[in-house]
Amino acid sequence: MQVNINGIETRYVLSNEGGGPWLTFVHQLGGDLSVWDQMAGYFRENYTVLRYDVRGHGDTAVSPEPFGVSDLSRDLATLLDKLGAPSTHLVGMSMGGMIAQQFTLDHPDRVDSLTLADTSAGTPSEARAAWDQRAAAARSDGMAALVPATLNRWLTPDFQTAHPEAVEQIREVLSHTLPEGYAMACTALRDFDVSSKLGTIRRPTLTVAGRHDTGTPPAYTQAIADAIEGAQFELLDAAHLAPVEQSHRFAALLEMFLGRPV
Repeated sequence: MQVNINGIETRYVLSNEGGGPWLTFVHQLGGDLSVWDQMAGYFRENYTVLRYDVRGHGDTAVSPEPFGVSDLSRDLATLLDKLGAPSTHLVGMSMGGMIAQQFTLDHPDRVDSLTLADTSAGTPSEARAAWDQRAAAARSDGMAALVPATLNRWLTPDFQTAHPEAVEQIREVLSHTLPEGYAMACTALRDFDVSSKLGTIRRPTLTVAGRHDTGTPPAYTQAIADAIEGAQFELLDAAHLAPVEQSHRFAALLEMFLGRPV
């Protein structure tokens, strides 16, 4: 389905066979809503599952102007408004986790629970240049130049060997991400920092990290849990896309956290 969100044609998929509470999944940089296919399959019988493509990703149009993570939070709020969702359980991975943090700070009454995977609360000053380099590479060389190193950050060698079909789907999405959409998102993530505000979050929170994540080390995700009162932290045997590599374990953790059977 397509809907105009703040002037941008946005793709979303809604699975509400169970007609239960809203459960929204937000994908990583260079991904799209398909990364959550398995999770949607697990939870759609008991939840109203929403997935969507962030600006400049998948089948959602590129933003006509630069944006920040606060704008991506506003996109999510507008999408929920248009679909009639007063509140949602919110799950975000990597970039999606940053959007989820910002959304929770912007709209705390609309978040029933918060689950963050393989993400951080901000970019350290020494790492900001890396975002600029990725943006420049996408614009000058296209996405193909970024694919090999990105996949090696995202997925362990063992997973890549054992699950070639899953890897190929992720590769295809990354390869076909529009370079300008990717680059603009890199700039937004470079400037993101809510670390000083996390202590104000009062929603049930689960954080999950991959033990072998070199792009966003587990300590970054654990720091979010440490800053939010009562938050839970779990470490999985995975790289950056822990909900993909350890999908059954992640689903079980999320099921227990949400307190409803899958």
